Amino acid sequence: MLYFASPQYLWLLLLIPLIPIVYGIVRSLRSRRIRRFGDEQLVRSLMPSWSGPKGWIRIILWDLAFLCFVIGIARPQMGAKLKEHEAKGAEIMICLDVSNSMLAEDYSPSRLDRAKLAISRMVDKLQGDRIGLIIFAGSSFVQLPITTDYVSAKMFLGNIDTGSVPVQGTAIGDAILTAAKSFSAQSEKSRAIIVITDGENHEDDALDAARQAAELGIKIYTIGVGSLRGQPIPMNGELLKDKDGNIVVSRLDENTLKQIAEEGHGAYVHAGNEEFGLNPIIDDIKKMEAEKYNSIIFEDFDEQFMYFFGAALVLFVLEMLIGERRHKRRLFE
Repeated sequence: MLYFASPQYLWLLLLIPLIPIVYGIVRSLRSRRIRRFGDEQLVRSLMPSWSGPKGWIRIILWDLAFLCFVIGIARPQMGAKLKEHEAKGAEIMICLDVSNSMLAEDYSPSRLDRAKLAISRMVDKLQGDRIGLIIFAGSSFVQLPITTDYVSAKMFLGNIDTGSVPVQGTAIGDAILTAAKSFSAQSEKSRAIIVITDGENHEDDALDAARQAAELGIKIYTIGVGSLRGQPIPMNGELLKDKDGNIVVSRLDENTLKQIAEEGHGAYVHAGNEEFGLNPIIDDIKKMEAEKYNSIIFEDFDEQFMYFFGAALVLFVLEMLIGERRHKRRLFE
């Protein structure tokens, strides 16, 4: 199968049909100017060395050369084979709260956006560790299964918003249990869950879920996002209100998050605008015993661009050598 590493350059292919059209228009305008001087056949007889058909041959060759050049810079690749990859590290499941309260702006630009930025920066620093992503509100689901594909992790992360989970609420316990079930069978010791939320749990028993995960040897870390004094929640250009018309204020529930971390034998960190809190947690996770695990990956694509560049060069050279003049000598004369 053919792949393109830089497919954005393929837009230049739209110029391919335009080149001969523009050339034809230029030829037509040139013929009109010639007719102004007098009879066209008479004028052409004064230029016996000029060859009209060769002009078309040259433009077609140039067009084909440009086609090959564009395909070349798009970096066509073929093949790809499955290869077993061995790495050492920990498995980390991140549970990210995407409830409406994460839209509060006590962080810039919002709690959720600040959390996504911090996770993205953390992913850039990972080496060998595997990462997965759980998003939750009133329910939870796996947004990204455990993987070493950090590029995909950042891509999935960028698509997350408060509409990613249709059921509103903050079911921290459900998120922890979902994460605990999502680790690979290869991992037994170096497993950690990082819960990023404002801590306003209204849906389930998060402490019991943390105890169940801890019994499986999984460490749980919590990061509290928000302020203790609270912040209103902007929704659709105005502030979110309850059924009585009062403005809803979202406050950080540190006590719950500290208890969850304690039950999970981990640690609690209050997120800051500068240091969000993921770095010290990752440093602590790296102290855990690194485990070896195998994964099957695609790799070794064969680059094909050099063949297209070679064809383009040959066509460009032919186009220059042909010229537009007639040959004075004919064969078999």
